This record gives sequence, structure tokens and C-alpha cells, in this order.
Amino acid sequence: MSSPSRHILTAPAWPYANGPRHIGHVSGFALPSDMFSRYQRMAGNKVLMVSGTDEHGTPIQVQADKEGVTARELADRYNRVIAEDLSALGMSYDLFTRTTTRNHYAIVQELFKGLYDNGYIFPKTTMGAISPSTGRTLPDRYIEGTCPICGYDGARGDQCDNCGNQLDPVDLINPVSRINGETPKFVETEHFMLDLPAFTEVLSRYLKGKQGQWRPNVLKFALNLLDDMQPRAISRDLDWGVPIPLEGWRDNPTKKLYVWFDAVVGYFSASVEWARRSGDPEAWRAWWQDPDALAYYFMGKDNIVFHAEIWPAMLLGYNGQGDKGGTPGSLGALNLPTEVVSSEFLTMEGRKFSSSRQVVIYVKDFLERYDVDALRYYIAVAGPENNDTDFTWENFVSRNNDELVAAWGNLVNRSVNMAAKNFGAIPEAGDLTDADRALLQRSRSAFGAVGAELERSRFKNGITEAFDVVRDANRYLSDQAPWKLKDDPERVKSILHVALQVVDDAKTLLTPFLPNSSQKVHEMLGGEGVWSGMPRVETVSEEGGPDYQVITGDYDGTAARWESMPIRPGVPLAKPTPLFTKLDTSVVDEELARLGGNE
Repeated sequence: MSSPSRHILTAPAWPYANGPRHIGHVSGFALPSDMFSRYQRMAGNKVLMVSGTDEHGTPIQVQADKEGVTARELADRYNRVIAEDLSALGMSYDLFTRTTTRNHYAIVQELFKGLYDNGYIFPKTTMGAISPSTGRTLPDRYIEGTCPICGYDGARGDQCDNCGNQLDPVDLINPVSRINGETPKFVETEHFMLDLPAFTEVLSRYLKGKQGQWRPNVLKFALNLLDDMQPRAISRDLDWGVPIPLEGWRDNPTKKLYVWFDAVVGYFSASVEWARRSGDPEAWRAWWQDPDALAYYFMGKDNIVFHAEIWPAMLLGYNGQGDKGGTPGSLGALNLPTEVVSSEFLTMEGRKFSSSRQVVIYVKDFLERYDVDALRYYIAVAGPENNDTDFTWENFVSRNNDELVAAWGNLVNRSVNMAAKNFGAIPEAGDLTDADRALLQRSRSAFGAVGAELERSRFKNGITEAFDVVRDANRYLSDQAPWKLKDDPERVKSILHVALQVVDDAKTLLTPFLPNSSQKVHEMLGGEGVWSGMPRVETVSEEGGPDYQVITGDYDGTAARWESMPIRPGVPLAKPTPLFTKLDTSVVDEELARLGGNE
């Protein structure tokens, strides 16, 4: 378990505000980060969980043009949709904001100036891709072709997903625009570059120091990228983005900072915004400048390069710690990521998620039909933690029915029901048998085991260990068969007391994963108030800017603690309501019928 009151930054990736999120998205950046944060708060640490919607760049502009709205109108709409979805998932953000705030612009420009002043940003004339039909700049990601390094026929203009190498669109073989299929025109344009090669040595030391700490696939991927570090463009010919804060560039309406540069700064800018909203504008420093503070970044594997290479390089450059030296910017030196916690990809019924082909289920649609904790459970136990995994409706229904309903729900229901029916309250335990003591010890010891897994973001191991306690308790109840002991009410009391104590322990062990149903169990056992804090969506204002929506919440003043707490005999119990809904197997056919046809 962590040492008491450590400051822990949880930094989930920023969802892009060009459409609603589907369950494949949230399996990577969202739910794992919330499970981690809830555990860390319960363990007594000071967590700051921040993120927001990523709202700049050409894809937003392209989508807005298609829909006949402004880029800002599109971003406003999807900021609201995404905030509501993530709140409904129970994502316990201290602040979920957006990249179109004045605060974010100011912090991004400060990071740019710090890097520029230290010599890690320089101007360069490059070849930029233009759409011949519209005259607009094409973003690197919107150009596809054959990779010049490995020959993969589907490489993007910024990176080849097959070999992992950073690319330039002009180097692609047979490049085409993903927007309309035309061949882009390449013209000379001046841009600012981030001098990544100046960080090769310091990044190598940083990453090699993470051996044994990071997931092996993440570290291997990051280390491989060091072999060919190239300067990377951080500005674009766009009219939608953060202005470049230099004389002669600031007022140029067609030159903006590249969306990837401003998005990674968001973790820091959101922390600064949170501090200001908390009433202590300097509060962010405890998470960003305390040498004992820890920072965990959660995302899908397509974002590793930005979080394991580029963001650390930007922080090192701002701190003056690359090959060219320098001095920290005006806000002071900033902490690097402690760990980049990247998940693999989730597919659906053997296919890639695809909104256009309707191989998708959006978060909102999922939660309208199914229990939020059923999704959270599935992602924890069967999600893409270390390997690409496939979501199937058959597996979802079977795990819901066989594990949530038949194991955990059944344990809660029969324990509470028998105690309520026979005694009307939590019974007092009499003399305990070896079997009683063994189960209680098993339950108590699980806090160390499950906590150790959650410390390392091993969610599958953690929830499996917690469910082993549930299964042991079900086995204990079946073996002890209190319903057969009508002539020995004292023994029945002891059995049910032990069972209810383990139900209470399991509720706590499962809280990071299943906060909604844990709240229900808390209330069933006579608990009052909020057990584990839930998020809310609020409208906030910013001086000089429009109002906007954020996710926030009160998480520290709630009852949940990472320890076994003795239940109190005499607390009244009522007949329980089912914890989860059993799903009919017809759900599988219904959902498969909603999916698009085979590719």
C-alpha cells in the first residue's frame, strides 16, 4: 500500500471532441484510470484526476464543415455529450475541462515560450500537404499511403502503426487524402519544430530507469522509438487552434500550434484550472513539483508515443534538462510521468470498432440498456489490459449472469435476506469455528493482495482476487447451510454474522471497480450517506470567455476506506432488492442485429 497522503496525479487521455465515445475508447483511457483513482483515495492518498475534451485540429474543422456548423459549435456539442457520458460511467474527475479555455491557451503558450527560450523549438521550412480542391492544409493523420520503411499499406502521415516509426507525409509512397481520396499537393511552408533529438540521451536514461515498473509492451515500444528521433512539427497552417505566442506569428490567422502539442499540455493546464477553482491558485504545485508526487497517465496504445516520448521531452525542455541545457520556465520545473499506463485495443465481435460501418456501441446507448457496473466489471476482468481483446455480447451476458448475478449478487441477496428474515438486524457472532475464522482471515488478507494489484494497475488480477473472496463466501454458506440449523439459532447468528462481514469486506474490495453497486450494498447493511463519491456535471464561467461544462465531484469526504471495518450487530436489515439484473440470452441476438453487416 502507498505511504500515507502521497500526492498522485491521475491523467486520463483527452477524448477528441468530434463525436460521442464508444466502449472501445473508454476501455483504454477512462475506466482503468477511475479504478486506480478510487483505490488510491481509499488508501489515503491525495489524488488529482484531471482531463478534458481535446478540441482543436483539422479533424474538428473537417467534421464541422461537413455538418455546416463552426468548429466551436461542434466542440461545444461534443464536449457536453462526452462529459455526460463519462459522468454516467462514474468517472471521478476532480476536473474534466476542455482545451478551448483561456486558461489552457495561456498555459500552452507559456510551455511554448519556455521551450523556445531554452532553444528546443526552432523554425524550419518544410513541405506541407494541401488539399487541391479546398486549398486547406491536410493534417498528417489525414494522409495515408505506403510506409517507406516497412512497406505497410495503411501508414498515416505522422506515424506507421505497423513499425511504429514517426513519418512525414511527403515520404509516404502513393499518399492520398482520407477526406476525399485526392492526391495531396505539397508546398513549402514555415513551421516550428520540437527538437526531439536533443532529448535522446536524457529520455533514454529516463525510460531505462522504468524497467520492471512499466508494462513491458509500453516500455519496449517507447525504447524502440529512441533509435530514430526526428524533429517534429508543432505548428500547422490552420485557423482553428492555439495562437503561436511570438511576434510576427501571434496575429497570423493561418498559423496555429499543432493539436497534439496543445493537447498533452492539457494535463498541466487542467491542474492549474482546478487549483484556481479550488480557491488556492498554487495548489497544483503539490502534484507537479513535489519530488515525492507520482503521476500516472492512462490511454490506449495508439497514444504511447505522445506520452512516453513527446510529453516527457516537452517537460524536460521546459525544465532546461535536454542536451542544450537551459533554465526552468517561469512556473518552475515540472514532474515527468511516473508511469504511462497504456492498454491495448478492444475489438467488437471480432472486428475493429467502426462508427461508419456501425460496428459500435456508444457509451450512452450501452448505459440506457445495461447496468453501468456490468460494463465496468467487464472492462476490469476481460478488457484489453495487456493484449488486444474482443468484446462479444455472448461473453458480456454470460459474465453478467454467471459472475455478477450468480456469484456476487447471490451472496449479498442470500446473506442479507436470511439475516433480515430471521433476526431483522445484523446478528451478533457467538463462538467462532475454524471455518468461520478461516473465511474472515481470507477476507481481511485480500485487502493487501487486491491493493497490491491496483497499485500496479493490474485490474484483471485485482478484481479476480476480490471475486475469489466472493466465491469462498458462497462456498462457506453452502457448506454451513444455516437454513438447516433451525434448532441452533446461536450458530445461525454466527454464520450470518461472518457472511455479512465478508459481504461488507467484498463491497469495499469491489468499490474501485463497481462503485454504484457498492453504494447499494453499503445501504443494505445499514450504512448512511455516500460511500464512494460520484461525479457531477457543472456549468462554470471563465473571465472573458463563455460558460462551459465540466465534470467535478467531492470524493475525499466519503466513507470508503481501504480496510476491513467491523460490521455493527443490531443494525436493522430489510429484505434486499437484487443487486444486478439477469439478462435474457435473447439480448445477444438483439445486439448483433443492431451491428452493421460483416465487412
